[in-house]
Amino acid sequence: MRRGLPALRGLLGGGSAGRPLRLLAPSGPEPLAKGSGGGQLNVLPSFGFLFDIDGVLVRGKTPIPAAKTAFQKLVNSQGQFLVPVVFVTNAGNCLRQKKADQLSHILGVPISQDQVMMSHSPLRMFKRYHEKCVLVSGQGPLLDIAQDLGFSQPITIETLREKYPLLDVVDHDRTPDVSYPSAVELPKIEAVVLFGEPVRWETNLQLIIDVLLTSGYPGNPYHHENYPHIPVLACNMDLMWVAEAQSPRFGHGTFMVCLENIYKKITGKDLKYEALMGKPSELTYQYAEYLIRTQAAERRWKQPIQTLYAVGDNLMTDVYGANLYNRYLEEKNSRKGSKTQIQAKVAGGRGSAALSQDDEIDNSWENELASAAATHCRQVVA
Repeated sequence: MRRGLPALRGLLGGGSAGRPLRLLAPSGPEPLAKGSGGGQLNVLPSFGFLFDIDGVLVRGKTPIPAAKTAFQKLVNSQGQFLVPVVFVTNAGNCLRQKKADQLSHILGVPISQDQVMMSHSPLRMFKRYHEKCVLVSGQGPLLDIAQDLGFSQPITIETLREKYPLLDVVDHDRTPDVSYPSAVELPKIEAVVLFGEPVRWETNLQLIIDVLLTSGYPGNPYHHENYPHIPVLACNMDLMWVAEAQSPRFGHGTFMVCLENIYKKITGKDLKYEALMGKPSELTYQYAEYLIRTQAAERRWKQPIQTLYAVGDNLMTDVYGANLYNRYLEEKNSRKGSKTQIQAKVAGGRGSAALSQDDEIDNSWENELASAAATHCRQVVA
């Protein structure tokens, strides 16, 4: 197990016996400009980095000083990365461009949105839901995020609350002064998308349960026999996450535990997820590897990216996820030629949500994910 950003600086600082590394330009033998930290490679890169953000590069809104120093070794004098880099975060409360702008400011190097992978990024592949009316839960610019991912009919919890004002009555100070339901009917909700932890948990829990127990018509009475319920797609399974506080804070995984237990207490049945994404799911690492390959292709680096270094701090997401994906790659490469089922596996005992390639993921995306060239995914603990 490699430890921390000092280990990362060791990876970037030189080859064996401390010899400097040089990176050749893809079009010929002329080397690219040296990184501002002096590190270069003498071959085209055969590895890429997957960086966690919270707890590795920042703690809350406070940058970690060693991160900026390490990243100066990853770029040349023109600000171009010497190896493919993707920032993989379980956050899901903003657009990729905003996160890229934040990282550029923190690290002092230019970061594009194509180098940023939010927990919800793999939802781009689930095209079968893009034309359906979906309920989205979380915080931040939810409609902008959903539409950027391809969803054409997203509905927020707040919109649902406005159309059905009698449903949200936990907070007596917010109880509406109406004695009848709204006459405005929304289209049937055909799926629920959980982007991240909401602000008002009681409201989101109540209305999501209403949607699940009425098969997408929350103004109707509950029908417990409607099982399995409409699809639920969830992002970010972090039970806890690191901020400025001395102890970890509740994450979206805690909200999901609440939702699962309420559903089971009412119905006696388990809440089922159509898909789970965000670290540690294999699907997330597959999508991250696709982004790494895309970067290499854009830079005309023809050397296959065979090793991924996943830098993170959370044992249950970053470390477990990297080890899980490494095992997947080893098994995949040991039986080359066989068709592999894409799985989004879940930590914490929730089971696994197997994704049918034909039913869930668009064929073009299936082909992209199947063309993975990596053979190893190594975890680096920060």
